[in-house]
Amino acid sequence: MDVAPAPFVVGVGRSGTTLLRLMLDAHPDVAIPAETHFLPKLLKLREEDGALRAAVHSVMTTESTWADFGLPSERLAEAFAALSPFTLADGLRAFYRLYAAKFGKPRWGEKTPFYGRRMPAIEAVLPEAHFVHVIRDGRDVALSLRPLWFSPGEEIEAQAQNWLTKVTAIRANGKGCRHYLEVRYEDLVLDTEAVLRRVCDFIALRYEPRMLSYHEGARKRLDEISDEYRFRDMPISKEARLALFVETLRPPDPARVARWRSDMSPADRDTFSSIAGGLLRDLGYPLS
Repeated sequence: MDVAPAPFVVGVGRSGTTLLRLMLDAHPDVAIPAETHFLPKLLKLREEDGALRAAVHSVMTTESTWADFGLPSERLAEAFAALSPFTLADGLRAFYRLYAAKFGKPRWGEKTPFYGRRMPAIEAVLPEAHFVHVIRDGRDVALSLRPLWFSPGEEIEAQAQNWLTKVTAIRANGKGCRHYLEVRYEDLVLDTEAVLRRVCDFIALRYEPRMLSYHEGARKRLDEISDEYRFRDMPISKEARLALFVETLRPPDPARVARWRSDMSPADRDTFSSIAGGLLRDLGYPLS
């Protein structure tokens, strides 16, 4: 089967993955849903299980993100029933294609940041997966992540270790993948067209200038997320979820780059660098 490359946008939370998702989603040929979260559970299912079709359907439709996609579970079941034999790969493609078809688009993508930790396993199931790792200066990630419900903690030590561990792991996983690309958040904001052209080349997609106007349709695209999402059994309101993405409702803001210079205390800067300075240097970020 000849399947078009599918962009999988990954990275540490608060690194610009939603920004890139909305830019790609603004392309007339590509639709990327909100975060799915169900892939790790699906990857544990056994292909030889005769009940695989029902198991995949159950995992997808009982995930707390399911309501975000606006797909009737019955419609997914119909798509699954048409697959013979049924495989996990084709079940996943059926889901993504149903989602893209809602918008009249032929191609699909994925944006769940923590899938960066599952890239080789995802690629084994979906060879068309092309992983785009969005990397942002860890100090700015810490400033953005600290007050949120999925933060590793307010202490700068926890923030630095979180960024160091996750970025290092994703990069290590990327070395084992056939299709892996790193882009910097800072470049995406300051030289948007050049980065988008590079990503488009990577996924064999023609460049479309309308991707630069992603913000014009961002609110409508983000509004599909629901009130049914739960984080570790804690309900998270739609309002709280939308608040995460307020910056994507306008064009890229250069003021979001290197905020740590003005908003992070000298002590926290020093502590962050003492833990993650080596990776900052490797990625080309200045330590001061």
